[in-house]
Order: sequence, then C-alpha cells, then structure tokens
Amino acid sequence: MSSTIWSVDEHLDDILAAVRPLEPIELQLPDAQGCVLVEDVMVEVALPPFDNSSMDGYAVRISDVEGASEEFPAVLTVVGDVAAGDGGLADGRSVGPGEAARIMTGAPLPAGAEAVVPVEWTDGGTGGGPADAMRAHSDAPEGASGEVRVHRPVEAGAHVRVRGSDVQPGALALRAGSVVGPAQIGLLAAIGRSTVKVRPRPRVVVLSTGSELVQPGEELTGGRIYDSNSFALTAAARDAGAIAYRVPAVADDAETLRATIEDQLIRADIVVTTGGVSVGAYDVVKEALSSVGDEDEPGSGIDFRKLAMQPGKPQGFGAIGPDHTPLLALPGNPVSSYVSFELFVRPAIRALMGLDDVHRPTVRASLDVDKALTSPAGKRQFLRGTYDAQSGTVTPVGGPGSHLIAALAQADALIVLPEDVTSAEPGTQTQVILLR
Repeated sequence: MSSTIWSVDEHLDDILAAVRPLEPIELQLPDAQGCVLVEDVMVEVALPPFDNSSMDGYAVRISDVEGASEEFPAVLTVVGDVAAGDGGLADGRSVGPGEAARIMTGAPLPAGAEAVVPVEWTDGGTGGGPADAMRAHSDAPEGASGEVRVHRPVEAGAHVRVRGSDVQPGALALRAGSVVGPAQIGLLAAIGRSTVKVRPRPRVVVLSTGSELVQPGEELTGGRIYDSNSFALTAAARDAGAIAYRVPAVADDAETLRATIEDQLIRADIVVTTGGVSVGAYDVVKEALSSVGDEDEPGSGIDFRKLAMQPGKPQGFGAIGPDHTPLLALPGNPVSSYVSFELFVRPAIRALMGLDDVHRPTVRASLDVDKALTSPAGKRQFLRGTYDAQSGTVTPVGGPGSHLIAALAQADALIVLPEDVTSAEPGTQTQVILLR
C-alpha cells in the first residue's frame, strides 16, 4: 500500500481514466432495455402510418352533418364497418354523400370520409336516443348497415389521428447516448425497429470477504454476523444499470479468494470486493491481490490506498486477469462499503455503459440540525441524511459510525462536509448527493 494519502477526487479520476466504455453490440429490443444507444435512430415510416380514428364512432363527410342537433339529427346510411387492422371498407368502396361507415378506434379512415363522429353523439344505429357504446359486431357479423342518426356536427379532421402526426419519415427518433427504457422500446417497435446498436449493460461481480460472515437464513453462532454487504452492493449495481452477480462470502484465506476471483472473471466486466483492505492481520484482499499484477503489463495489478475521507479510508483499485478487468476493493464496514460504492463504483459502471454524465445529481441544501456537526480536519466526510426539496434542507440520520446500517436504510442523500470544514453550524449551506 502506498503511504500517499489520496483525495476522493484523485481516486475517482484514476478510476474513470482507466475505465473504457464497453464495445457496442446489436441487440433485440427486449434485450436492449437499460442499455445506451451508440447511434442516432431515424424514423423510416410515418407514425401513425395512416389516418386513423381516435374514437369508436362513425366516419362521415362534414357537409352531411352540418347543423345536426338532438332535435334535427342528420340521418345517414351506414355502408359498412371498418375495424382496426382493416384496409378500409369492403370492396374498396368510399363513403359517399349521405353515407357513414361504422369505425373503431385505430381503424383507418375510409376513402371519402373527412371526420369521425363519436358514437356518443349518435343513436348508435338503434333508432333511439344517444348511445353509450357501439353494438357488438356479433349482432351483425356481415357488417354494419341501416341508418344512424347524428346529433352534433364535426369539423374536418375531428377525432382523426393524421398520418405522421407523431413522427415523420426522416425525423430523429432517438439520439445516440439515450438510455433505452420502456418508452424508448415502445417507440422503436412502433417505427419498425427490431434491433438497436447499444453498449451492453456491464456485468458486475460482487463478493464479500470474512470468515465471520453467514448467509441470511442460516443460523448465527458466536462471533458471526450476516453478510449484508454483498446483497446491498449487488442491488446497488443493478440500480446503477448493471447486470450483477453476487458471490457468497469468501472466508479469510488468500488462495481461496484469489481462485474465486479468477473463476469469476469469465462473467465480469468489473469486480467489486468488500472487506479485507485495511491494515489487520486477516485483511486477505490485500494479501491475495497485492501481487496479481504482471510486471510486463503497465496498469495491471491492484493498488491499495488510503483516502482522505470518512467513512471509507482504505480503498483498492486496479486491473486483474488476462483482459485487465477493473477491480475495486471496498472496505468491509456496511456504511463504508455503500458510500464507497456510490462515490467510485457507480460512476465506473456508468462509464462502462458509455454515459456522458456518470454522477448522481447534487444540490445545495441548508443543514437542519440542533447543534453544529463536527468533521475531522483534512478529510471529506459523508454523512447520511434525508433531503427535503420543498424546504431546501437536509437532516442527518444516525451517527457517523461506519457500522450503522439501519440509519443508511432511512437516508436518501449523502451530506458532504469538505476537507477544510471541522464544524458545520445549523443552517450551513452544504453539498448534498441525492441517492434517489
């Protein structure tokens, strides 16, 4: 381990300088969710691709319903049905003077028609008063006929979705750098794209170390604790956009740990360990990984560092294996590991995805405390807090202890106290990292 004390920014800059976005691949739409587009997607077909009805009702010529009212309805001859998926009226006929076509939502506007009258403005072809809904197609499977009384006039284009009113051919659908979410997948499918070129979601392997760790659901014996870090960090990796794999806790044995990590490299774009990076006699991550670098390969190996931060002073970063897979070694205390993940691992995952902005949003907020907060000189302190956007205040939760995981579960922000601040009075404006 180097004797140099690194700043938070220096350590993060070092990580981001070494992390390169993953190579693009072509993926089917369902597999592209959460990925980042690497090319602009252009519209090749109009959306909607044809004029269609936005209502269940009757397709009419506007001159035929001009002046129509409840007292003096326009009486039109129904010449057929147009359902969604049809090409128009049967036999390719048009809606002529004095005629109407019964039309369903999404169905193409038939030739000759200029607008759609909602069924609620008609008698539904029953000869009675205003209708509530269409009669079922099963009542007349051969097609609508008879007469319909229209009680209100319409303007040209009323209740019609015009071809290309959403997007026109040649328009930009999605920009390179967009994250493919549910709405983007819907748009891509709507314009006929079945695949897109994206950077894949990074594969993150998370493993915790410590002979004291027991998996949740198992019995606790003397001196043992449940392994919470690997679960929290795996969830955090997924939240950051990665595909995450959790490895059950590895005992304090350097050879076992090294072998476990090497076995995981086949499915890892980045490896995250937690625990075993401090200065104790059983800190096996340092023991296992301090000598994994290849002297002939610049940039390989793991560098263990002390950072001017609280919590999270001991950190490790480097590359391992034949593909120089990035590895971040985080401290083992639950809060330290989570804060370290937010500050260092999450930006690395977002960089692998090819995102331009890899950081959580930050705001300035006023400290809502009863008495001044203290902070160690020369260290950047990160306190858990709850942020109130309406009042512009942030309130600490729990104490500064790096084992207080219950308070972490209540927090939605990290309060940042800079290196040159040793006391922060109530009302002090400070930087807040938003976690949700």
